[in-house]
Amino acid sequence: MTLTIDIGNTCVKLVAFDDCALVASCRIEHDEPSKITDFCQCHHFDKGIWSTVIDLSPEFEQTIASLPFPMVKLTPGVTPVPLRIAYTSPSTLGSDRLAAVVGATALLPGNNIVVIDIGTCITIDFATASGEYLGGNISPGPKMRLRALEAFTSRLPLVNRVGPTPEIGTTTETAIRSGVVNGIRHEIEGYLEEFMSKYPNLFVYLTGGFHIDLHNSEKMRIFADDFLVSRGLNAILHYNEEQNKQ
Repeated sequence: MTLTIDIGNTCVKLVAFDDCALVASCRIEHDEPSKITDFCQCHHFDKGIWSTVIDLSPEFEQTIASLPFPMVKLTPGVTPVPLRIAYTSPSTLGSDRLAAVVGATALLPGNNIVVIDIGTCITIDFATASGEYLGGNISPGPKMRLRALEAFTSRLPLVNRVGPTPEIGTTTETAIRSGVVNGIRHEIEGYLEEFMSKYPNLFVYLTGGFHIDLHNSEKMRIFADDFLVSRGLNAILHYNEEQNKQ
């Protein structure tokens, strides 16, 4: 079995795979490295792969290094991946972005794919049917936008992202929430319309901790998968194993 560890800005996601089948998963906090050991005691892992978008504590890194099976670290620009990377600076590419695109292309090989990850940041990444990762865009996520409105103004409050989002806000709270949530939806829909005009046969994957209903979903094939990064990590590990056999 394979262990994947996806260390994001908000939390850490542990997933157990049997070949390509997802068997079990667990979310832990950044200050809970001991729970990695607990998770491993519940499964018989013989290999693993991990990635991070943050600087880890020495304790966390030591926990991973001490696991009783080999662990590969995904390092963009260094670790071989089953895509051609057209990104100008691959070493600065977020490992979560790269893994998510690999995960999507593993699920739907030979297709033009857009991956939209709505988390701490919103990332929109594109891979062609020929297996080339072209790059993508990054913008602030929902919580970041809500916090920015409170932090950089004198009187606007910090609003919870969960709640009514009318088309036109009738209170300061709904005006802020609708502006952020509906603004994100319009932003994403705009990108997808542009992609669709160039690549009619387009598949879209949504991932991350924020779910949103897209009005243009009837025009295109949209899938949601909260484990896209983990699937990509698993695919990258299998790819490296096959490369090492050659």
